[in-house]
Amino acid sequence: MTPGASPIDGGTRFVVRARDAAGVWLCLFDEDRERRVVMTRDGNWFVCDVAGVGPGQRYGYRAEGEWAPHAGRWFDPAKLLIDPYAVELDRRFAYDPALSQFGADTTAIVPRAIVPAPVVPIRPASPRIDPARPIYELNVRGFTMMHPDVPEAQRGTIAALAHPSVVAHLQKIGVGTVELMPIVAWIDERHLPPLGLTNAWGYNPVAMMAIDPGLAPGGVAELRETIAALHAAEIGVILDIVFNHSGESDVHGPILSLRGLDDRCYAHAPDGSLINDTGTGNTLDAGDTGVRDLILASLRHFATLGVDGFRFDLAPVIARSPGFDAHAPIFAAIAADPLLADRVMIAEPWDIGPGGYQLGQFPADWLEWNDRYRDDVRRFWRGDAGVGTLATRLMGSADVFGSPTRSVNFLAAHDGFTLADLVSRVERHNHANGEDNRDGHGDNLSWNHGVEGPTDDASVNAARTADLCALLATLFATRGHIQLTAGDEFGRSQRGNNNAYAQDNAITWVDWAARDVALEEHVATLSRWRRERPAVFDRTVPDQATWLTLDGTPMTPERWEAPDCPGFELRLPGASIRIDRAARTVTLA
Repeated sequence: MTPGASPIDGGTRFVVRARDAAGVWLCLFDEDRERRVVMTRDGNWFVCDVAGVGPGQRYGYRAEGEWAPHAGRWFDPAKLLIDPYAVELDRRFAYDPALSQFGADTTAIVPRAIVPAPVVPIRPASPRIDPARPIYELNVRGFTMMHPDVPEAQRGTIAALAHPSVVAHLQKIGVGTVELMPIVAWIDERHLPPLGLTNAWGYNPVAMMAIDPGLAPGGVAELRETIAALHAAEIGVILDIVFNHSGESDVHGPILSLRGLDDRCYAHAPDGSLINDTGTGNTLDAGDTGVRDLILASLRHFATLGVDGFRFDLAPVIARSPGFDAHAPIFAAIAADPLLADRVMIAEPWDIGPGGYQLGQFPADWLEWNDRYRDDVRRFWRGDAGVGTLATRLMGSADVFGSPTRSVNFLAAHDGFTLADLVSRVERHNHANGEDNRDGHGDNLSWNHGVEGPTDDASVNAARTADLCALLATLFATRGHIQLTAGDEFGRSQRGNNNAYAQDNAITWVDWAARDVALEEHVATLSRWRRERPAVFDRTVPDQATWLTLDGTPMTPERWEAPDCPGFELRLPGASIRIDRAARTVTLA
């Protein structure tokens, strides 16, 4: 049984899972006219073949059955439902209270899925990811909304990433792979519209395979062509994907797709309540075969478009049922899949559920975001951690991963302070989010050189710049994979907002006119240095490494443990790294 809409002779077959439904209708739309077709049950599935229907046809589903939310039954024929296997939609999602109200018809406010045209799959080449070159995390919309060279009509889209000026910048700083924050269709959290805000990050998906029409007006073809253009520039593409929850939220959330068709896809406690290991109100149950099948189908879909790999948001969830299992079926299924086995898999190895912190526990062929690297490097440069801890992180965190390292080392990411804000703010400044500055992390391991926020004091600004240079040099001197967040290479600020998920505006849009060009040149130089020295980026800990004090004498156990030790010099074959916290410098040769 192939879920979704697939071609047959003279028409299209529609297949949807609805295990507990009494009945399901296929809804075909011509302009605003709706035609309903009764579907036939086949086990857990409902199926119908419709003659004369082909690519471009708009459609959705309606399901009938028991309305008993406390028992996981949310059947309401008034709700138009999105095919969980849809790959294109005709419009973006928009939150409306009617989406949560029993009996309120949602035909006018829910997107329609589009029957896809046949696509010749691309046989993925070897993934483009190289520890010599940084991964570059970016928000598709925010990255080019203010780019002066990108045509206004194209700004904020996936296609804009292939613009020659954008590609030239990526090449200048040596980017090897771009990691796109979520691009599948999402919906705003219900508290945002009354505040005049929208979700700018996309970590609230509804259709796991359908690209958000606002990011890709050209649909699947736009993503495919952009990937091809980036590949031609020797830049890989990784997608940040969210298989831990959906935008249907908690029991007060909207009925848009899985909830109205097959609520068993969500994890429930023994009393029937929704498990919330994600902090968003619901958690997808990866122990359910239907959920695993949807995850695998989504990964395959994007792999056939040329995607090099995937970063899994709150990744422990895909291995829960309900507890985390390092040998969960999803890992074996990915490893055995001919389209997925060689794709790059990156875990964000934590969620908020019991036993949710799983750094170092993912399969040996997976990479993992390393928050211990982030925190310990920040602590060192702030003056809170010693040189021994820094050296461990610099060499790939063997205490966590062994050798070869699987660490993705980063200093800042989409959530939290930007790198420039890290050295200029102690407190978060999230008032624009409408939550009285309560949201976001309170302790960011940051410092401000005695002044909170922007200043005209030249000495303070010089000290901040020196710290940025030292932090970036530390990152580029680190073993394993390294990751930059877009704009950190030239001092981008979010005005101290460390949880800017709801700021689709100048707070999160990259300001290309305000770039610190000197810092950008520094990063370009660091990137060239790294690429030319395999002894630095090689994922295996080298046999030949000499550790010296800043005076040139061998490091001793006492010096490693001394809290006042300002740094060290590391000599590797063809490279040397000198870190001096007292001078606020990192010298690479």
